[in-house]
Amino acid sequence: MEYNDKLARFRQGHLNPFNKPKEEESPQEDGEQESSKGSPPGSPLRVPEFQCPERVMDLGVSEDHFSRPVGLFLASDIQQLRQAIEECKQVILELPEQSDKQKDAVVRLIHLRLKLQELKDPHEDEPNMRIILEHRFYKEKSKSVKQVCDKCSTFIWGLIQTWYICTGCYYRCHSKCLNLITKPCVRSKVSHQAEYELTICPETGLDSQDYRCAECRAPISLRAVPSEARQCDYTGQYYCSNCHWNDLAVIPARVIHNWDFEPRKVSRCSMRYLALMLGRPVLKLRETNPLLFNYVEELVEIRKLRQDILLMKPYFITCKEAMEARLLLQLQDRQHFVENDDMYSLQDLLDVSSGRLGASLTDIHTMFAKHIKLDCERCQAKGFVCELCKEGDILFPFDSHTSVCQDCAAVFHRDCYYDNSTSCPRCMRLNLRKQIQEPEEETWQQ
Repeated sequence: MEYNDKLARFRQGHLNPFNKPKEEESPQEDGEQESSKGSPPGSPLRVPEFQCPERVMDLGVSEDHFSRPVGLFLASDIQQLRQAIEECKQVILELPEQSDKQKDAVVRLIHLRLKLQELKDPHEDEPNMRIILEHRFYKEKSKSVKQVCDKCSTFIWGLIQTWYICTGCYYRCHSKCLNLITKPCVRSKVSHQAEYELTICPETGLDSQDYRCAECRAPISLRAVPSEARQCDYTGQYYCSNCHWNDLAVIPARVIHNWDFEPRKVSRCSMRYLALMLGRPVLKLRETNPLLFNYVEELVEIRKLRQDILLMKPYFITCKEAMEARLLLQLQDRQHFVENDDMYSLQDLLDVSSGRLGASLTDIHTMFAKHIKLDCERCQAKGFVCELCKEGDILFPFDSHTSVCQDCAAVFHRDCYYDNSTSCPRCMRLNLRKQIQEPEEETWQQ
């Protein structure tokens, strides 16, 4: 009993903010108090309430903390959003084309659709998708992999933290860092302006950047006070330690000019850009550095194989068996190889340096030639006979010992073509046929 008396005196001497004044209590609560007075002696003791008007504080206890926050739409609000989207579509169709009002309506339609996507699952605290500065962030479901936030440079603990990843540039960040992002998605730059910086480390000096990071504009200096200035070998600019993590990447300018594949330090933004551009065929070696073919023999072999594949392509397009076998899909990872012979991607040059591209392209070239010259009778029927010597086997334009007329695409033995001083027999025959047909057409028109 001594302990209970001390506890009662302690509670009387301290304010309990959750006790309401008597005038605010409902009649139901009064009834409960009256019933408690008449309770038997064996019932639990009711803690006496301490009334002190001078010390009553507004701690927000009257607020309903369990109510749904404002702005979180229920199912009916999602239906209203869908109805608003349909109405906005109708307004866009009715407005004049290319007008300012129509553009504003399109922007409103985009915002409505994004809001509807965010509220797809109303039971989650964080939306599954967020679009910020052209980043398309999706909530990551993985809880076991430890990642690093690209914004604050700290670890992301998936078990206790919510984090997002951009599906375009693979930018990772905490949910709390989403609204702090200032750099647009690199994917948009790759889509609109897919080209490399082809000057080797175009440095302009730290003073041209006003001694600030080229990305986040934080103060930097070469003495690491207040932050270390780190140079990106791709852009030549200086970055802070939060934007430059000393990542290594192959520099395209050094590959084209010096055939140098040594990885060098680049910023986070440059690393993501180079990773997205790795497989894009945007390098024109003949225009940028044509002398490179004189020093790299592998490039000469690759160019000859690509030219032969382009000559084989018309055979496959008109061959039913080749289309059913989908032979051209052997180059689906390098689609530009069946479109031109002068465009290269950085990945192509890396594979040329390692020898992988030459080996794989030789195997594909052998398979294509085997189909045309041995397996398919239709393709064999499209071959040529040398009209100069009229001897030998059937010739094809991709054979190594043949020459092709630039005017009529006829195929001859190389020795016969260069030894013959007269013009191409097929060209002479076509010109004669054209001269005979022109007077007949004039007579028919008269």
